[in-house]
Amino acid sequence: MMSKGMRQTTTWGFLVAFSMAIASCAEPLSKREQGGLAGAGLGAASGAIIGSTVGRAGAGALIGGPIGLLAGALVGDQLMAQDQRQERQQRAIDENQAELARLRREVERLRRENERLKER
Repeated sequence: MMSKGMRQTTTWGFLVAFSMAIASCAEPLSKREQGGLAGAGLGAASGAIIGSTVGRAGAGALIGGPIGLLAGALVGDQLMAQDQRQERQQRAIDENQAELARLRREVERLRRENERLKER
Protein backbone atom coordinates (compact mmCIF):
# COMPACT_ATOMS: atom_id res chain seq x y z
CA MET A 1 0.00 0.00 0.00
CA MET A 2 1.34 3.43 -0.94
CA SER A 3 1.71 6.15 1.66
CA LYS A 4 -0.25 9.39 1.33
CA GLY A 5 2.87 11.30 0.29
CA MET A 6 3.71 8.72 -2.35
CA ARG A 7 0.18 8.83 -3.77
CA GLN A 8 0.26 12.61 -3.98
CA THR A 9 3.66 12.50 -5.68
CA THR A 10 2.37 9.90 -8.13
CA THR A 11 -0.76 11.95 -8.81
CA TRP A 12 1.19 15.14 -9.42
CA GLY A 13 3.70 13.28 -11.57
CA PHE A 14 0.88 11.88 -13.69
CA LEU A 15 -0.73 15.31 -14.05
CA VAL A 16 2.58 16.96 -15.00
CA ALA A 17 3.37 14.23 -17.54
CA PHE A 18 -0.14 14.46 -19.00
CA SER A 19 0.08 18.26 -19.23
CA MET A 20 3.46 18.07 -20.93
CA ALA A 21 2.17 15.52 -23.42
CA ILE A 22 -0.77 17.73 -24.31
CA ALA A 23 1.32 20.89 -24.47
CA SER A 24 3.81 19.26 -26.84
CA CYS A 25 1.22 18.78 -29.58
CA ALA A 26 2.37 20.57 -32.73
CA GLU A 27 -1.11 21.27 -34.07
CA PRO A 28 -3.89 23.20 -32.35
CA LEU A 29 -6.14 21.06 -30.19
CA SER A 30 -9.40 19.92 -31.71
CA LYS A 31 -12.69 20.51 -29.92
CA ARG A 32 -12.65 16.86 -28.84
CA GLU A 33 -9.17 17.23 -27.34
CA GLN A 34 -10.04 20.54 -25.69
CA GLY A 35 -13.17 18.98 -24.19
CA GLY A 36 -11.22 15.95 -23.02
CA LEU A 37 -8.54 18.08 -21.41
CA ALA A 38 -11.05 20.32 -19.66
CA GLY A 39 -13.09 17.30 -18.59
CA ALA A 40 -10.03 15.55 -17.21
CA GLY A 41 -9.09 18.60 -15.18
CA LEU A 42 -12.60 19.10 -13.86
CA GLY A 43 -13.04 15.39 -13.21
CA ALA A 44 -9.73 15.16 -11.34
CA ALA A 45 -10.54 18.25 -9.29
CA SER A 46 -14.05 17.02 -8.52
CA GLY A 47 -12.74 13.57 -7.70
CA ALA A 48 -10.12 15.04 -5.40
CA ILE A 49 -12.72 17.13 -3.59
CA ILE A 50 -15.11 14.22 -3.23
CA GLY A 51 -12.28 11.86 -2.32
CA SER A 52 -10.98 14.23 0.34
CA THR A 53 -14.22 13.82 2.26
CA VAL A 54 -13.27 10.20 2.86
CA GLY A 55 -9.54 10.86 3.14
CA ARG A 56 -8.61 9.68 -0.34
CA ALA A 57 -8.16 12.80 -2.47
CA GLY A 58 -5.53 11.16 -4.70
CA ALA A 59 -7.71 8.17 -5.42
CA GLY A 60 -10.65 10.45 -6.12
CA ALA A 61 -8.56 12.47 -8.56
CA LEU A 62 -7.31 9.31 -10.28
CA ILE A 63 -10.88 8.06 -10.66
CA GLY A 64 -12.44 11.42 -11.55
CA GLY A 65 -9.79 12.36 -14.14
CA PRO A 66 -10.48 9.57 -16.65
CA ILE A 67 -14.23 9.86 -16.14
CA GLY A 68 -14.01 13.60 -16.81
CA LEU A 69 -11.75 12.94 -19.79
CA LEU A 70 -14.34 10.66 -21.38
CA ALA A 71 -17.22 13.02 -20.65
CA GLY A 72 -15.28 16.03 -21.95
CA ALA A 73 -14.20 14.16 -25.07
CA LEU A 74 -17.82 13.19 -25.79
CA VAL A 75 -18.96 16.80 -25.43
CA GLY A 76 -16.05 17.97 -27.58
CA ASP A 77 -16.90 15.37 -30.21
CA GLN A 78 -20.48 16.65 -30.37
CA LEU A 79 -19.21 20.22 -30.74
CA MET A 80 -16.89 19.12 -33.55
CA ALA A 81 -19.75 17.38 -35.34
CA GLN A 82 -21.89 20.51 -34.97
CA ASP A 83 -19.09 22.66 -36.40
CA GLN A 84 -18.73 20.30 -39.35
CA ARG A 85 -22.48 20.41 -40.01
CA GLN A 86 -22.40 24.21 -39.92
CA GLU A 87 -19.45 24.29 -42.33
CA ARG A 88 -21.29 21.99 -44.76
CA GLN A 89 -24.41 24.13 -44.51
CA GLN A 90 -22.40 27.30 -45.09
CA ARG A 91 -20.74 25.76 -48.17
CA ALA A 92 -24.18 24.81 -49.51
CA ILE A 93 -25.46 28.35 -48.86
CA ASP A 94 -22.43 29.83 -50.63
CA GLU A 95 -22.90 27.49 -53.61
CA ASN A 96 -26.60 28.35 -53.82
CA GLN A 97 -25.87 32.07 -53.68
CA ALA A 98 -23.30 31.72 -56.47
CA GLU A 99 -25.81 29.78 -58.58
CA LEU A 100 -28.49 32.38 -57.88
CA ALA A 101 -26.15 35.17 -58.99
CA ARG A 102 -25.31 33.22 -62.17
CA LEU A 103 -29.00 32.70 -62.94
CA ARG A 104 -29.76 36.39 -62.38
CA ARG A 105 -26.99 37.32 -64.81
CA GLU A 106 -28.42 34.85 -67.32
CA VAL A 107 -31.95 36.26 -66.91
CA GLU A 108 -30.62 39.79 -67.41
CA ARG A 109 -28.70 38.70 -70.52
CA LEU A 110 -31.81 37.05 -71.94
CA ARG A 111 -33.89 40.14 -71.14
CA ARG A 112 -31.44 42.38 -73.03
CA GLU A 113 -31.37 39.96 -75.94
CA ASN A 114 -35.18 39.88 -76.02
CA GLU A 115 -35.32 43.71 -76.03
CA ARG A 116 -32.79 43.82 -78.83
CA LEU A 117 -34.82 41.31 -80.89
CA LYS A 118 -38.05 43.34 -80.33
CA GLU A 119 -36.37 46.46 -81.69
CA ARG A 120 -35.76 44.83 -85.07
